[in-house]
Amino acid sequence: ESGRVEAARAKSQGPVLANYCMASRKDFREAVVAARKAQPGWAKSSAYLRGQIMYRAAEMLEQRRAELEAEVECSGGRKPKAELSAAIDRLVHYAGWTDKFAQLFSTVNPVASPHFNFTFPEPTGVVVVVCADAPALAALVSLVAPVILSGNVAVVLASELMPLPAITFAEVLATSDLPGGVVNILTGTRRELAPHFAGHMDVNAIVNGPGDPEASATLHAGSAINLKRYAQRALTEQAWLTEQAEDPYWILDTMEMKTAWHPIGF
Repeated sequence: ESGRVEAARAKSQGPVLANYCMASRKDFREAVVAARKAQPGWAKSSAYLRGQIMYRAAEMLEQRRAELEAEVECSGGRKPKAELSAAIDRLVHYAGWTDKFAQLFSTVNPVASPHFNFTFPEPTGVVVVVCADAPALAALVSLVAPVILSGNVAVVLASELMPLPAITFAEVLATSDLPGGVVNILTGTRRELAPHFAGHMDVNAIVNGPGDPEASATLHAGSAINLKRYAQRALTEQAWLTEQAEDPYWILDTMEMKTAWHPIGF
């Protein structure tokens, strides 16, 4: 919207690889509108369908593996092959949870009256995801997959240091079967956008990946304005490539628990 661009460089002070857009407040607000419009349809789709779409995205990521490995390496990624493997495996891993998490997190509650009492998870809605700087792609996939598999939609701020892999991943999603608006990727700075993330009244949850103290304080404080859910993933760069980033309880962080009563017939 603003027309501002920033140079993406190889390593820290290397040659310019490309120019990428600097997202503004208006870009973010329009992303939230797109996400909110897509959320009801995505949440109503079957768990099986959501899983198959995520599997398809993993297949397309595999098809562009060589390109993305080169992009990660040029951007300064330390382990491009391991990072791509982790990103693909992570998508497949969480795709398998789409039709299983409800059984894990739901309960049948004992009650004294003649009723069945069930508690089960429902998607919270629009989730802002702030990505860790490195590893740029593996962390992005690890943060976004557990959010969207349950029927949530995501507005994602890509890595500040290595935004190019996220932009290519956006192309993968745009040409997969994922409905438009389910994942909206922005490139820009946490310092500029964090206050808008925190204060937006139509954002239901925030997942904070990098643990940047200044941005984290802003996001955490703002989550109290409309009682946004807030989750922080304090992982090291190496840990994003391990099973620590495959925690099924991350799914629960962006879910709401609903309890329903049903009378027992005699």
